[in-house]
Amino acid sequence: MIFRRRDKRPWWRIVAEFVWPRGGWGRAFTYVKHRLHRLPDPPERIARGIFAGVFTTFTPFYGLHFVVAGTLAWILRGNIPAALLGTFFGNPLTYLPIGVVSLQTGHAILGRPRPHEDEISRSLGGKFLDAGEDLKNNALSLFTDRVADWHGLGIFYHEVFLPYLIGGIIPGIIAGLAAYYLSLPVIAAYQKRRRLARAARWQAIAEQRLARENREGKADEGGKAD
Repeated sequence: MIFRRRDKRPWWRIVAEFVWPRGGWGRAFTYVKHRLHRLPDPPERIARGIFAGVFTTFTPFYGLHFVVAGTLAWILRGNIPAALLGTFFGNPLTYLPIGVVSLQTGHAILGRPRPHEDEISRSLGGKFLDAGEDLKNNALSLFTDRVADWHGLGIFYHEVFLPYLIGGIIPGIIAGLAAYYLSLPVIAAYQKRRRLARAARWQAIAEQRLARENREGKADEGGKAD
């Protein structure tokens, strides 16, 4: 395969680079910024795509963020690649505060007691794991004599998924709008600067070509005079 890595990374390196990319998160964010600047679309469409990507990180659809962001960008007539890049707002450094804010907001909207931040950080991952274990066991129960058990999934839905889904809407919209209005003038200015630089480059090429033609024309006239 052409794009297959020559050096197969061990699992621990894959996990480590997911938590802390090679070169650090600063380099990763710089890469995303340059990719956003170079997208061939009007600034408004790119900014709408960024909104969709940032908003998606406040939803509990882990593993499907690309699909959700791309669909939302398509509905909003935003730039889909910008939406995919916008999901980088959710990363191992931000997932915990995003989860805390979304869950606490969701429990408040549903009229439930707000869980303590330490309780959320300690139990959120466990409930995800319990739900995944239930899904695996229930799938195996279709082909074995295991008994399907939906207890973990029920707890996950009522205590995590539903409040996360409802509670992520408001902070997701706020963060998405902030990303939209912050990125819009930056992208517009960058694209304008690129257009001016490209025009200046073509102008310089045209002037060089005209000067060369003038020199060649004078040389021909001098040869004829001789």
